[in-house]
Amino acid sequence: MRYNQIPNSLFIKSRTNFTAKMKANTLAILTSNDVKHNNADDVMGFTQNNDLFYLCGIDQEETILVLYPDAYKKENREILFIKETNEHIKIWDGDKLTKDQATNISGIARVEWLQDFEKVLQLMAFEADGIYLGHNEHIKRVTYNQQTQQDRMIAWCKEKYPLHTYYRAAKITRDLRLIKSEEEIALMQQAANISVNSFKRVLKACKPSMKEYELEAELSYSLVKSGASRHAFKPIVASGKNACALHYNTNDAVCKDGDMILLDFGVCYANYNSDTTRCFPVNGTFSERQKEVYASVLHCLKAGSKLLKPGILPSDYEATMAKLVETELIKLGLLQAEDVAKQDPEKPLYKKYFMHGTAHHIGLDVHDVGLYSKALEPGMVLTCEPGIYIPEEGIGCRLENDYLIIKDGNINLTEAMPIEIEDIEALMTSSS
Repeated sequence: MRYNQIPNSLFIKSRTNFTAKMKANTLAILTSNDVKHNNADDVMGFTQNNDLFYLCGIDQEETILVLYPDAYKKENREILFIKETNEHIKIWDGDKLTKDQATNISGIARVEWLQDFEKVLQLMAFEADGIYLGHNEHIKRVTYNQQTQQDRMIAWCKEKYPLHTYYRAAKITRDLRLIKSEEEIALMQQAANISVNSFKRVLKACKPSMKEYELEAELSYSLVKSGASRHAFKPIVASGKNACALHYNTNDAVCKDGDMILLDFGVCYANYNSDTTRCFPVNGTFSERQKEVYASVLHCLKAGSKLLKPGILPSDYEATMAKLVETELIKLGLLQAEDVAKQDPEKPLYKKYFMHGTAHHIGLDVHDVGLYSKALEPGMVLTCEPGIYIPEEGIGCRLENDYLIIKDGNINLTEAMPIEIEDIEALMTSSS
């Protein structure tokens, strides 16, 4: 693995918390993600199912976790099933985890080979009254038309055990994963630290006439060199008008002298993520108009992030953020106060220049699981990311930090990433 091994006490504690919320005499089955294919025999990089990882720390494909806290036999209360290696696999793909290694990582004493899953489960299933199964219940726009390993497990269980009662494992993990432990916060801080150094490298490399993907390459080099598992998501390197497309990531345009670049990227370290956005001038010096827009967005970030504290509802936070941006749009001359005063509340004028939310949970997923009807609590980690987008001027500006909610406010995990205009210009001009 690319990251330092996580103490298995984290996963032991997660399983204890999970099983405490299970109904009496039920078992839970969590599966790994599929290995996704490109074309022919080529595959994409493997990314573990985050609920499975949260409960056992195993970062390997073809893994199943079974939890049965009320099992009569103690050895049946936690069982991990992993892929058995062989000479063919060793030659082509390298070693897979041994049973001892899997135990060391997860803290689970009983580890079996995957081919024995059905036989072992058969001895336990009819003792249980119900079964918890995993499923992707979070932002289904990606997997809504795909059949996943979880989907196949659901279908298989219901065929084999049709008279059992079924429950949603994701309903439990959705609540548990919201509140980060000290160990998880440390991993997220490591991801944030890598992002800080990577951003500074991009600033020092930037100059007019570069392609956006050249800056992406600088970013990727720094992430890999620093021990990141991978990009948390495909980075956005958007110069000029490209920054007005919220999810632009073609990253193939020329960075022109006089334009501003929006860099939105995240670092994944040990499956935990950071998510940050910064803007900077291609030539190292902001124009007066760029400064005005940037200062407005930075004001919204600073004022809005103070709202991220225990007890606040995300809906109230978002409403306040919208008002902050609306006020700045009037100052910038993009909206007229008299028009705003008589606007249709269902169609606010600010949405022409600011059309997205400004906070999301972050953790094992970049857009982490959680209910936005739930008030903020200590231990949650959220982003704050206001923006202003002016296509007619070729300016798109968004600024984003990651905040850990604590008892009396929050801590900015990305505090060390340069954000003030003078600091960004100083770094860029000194490198040139």
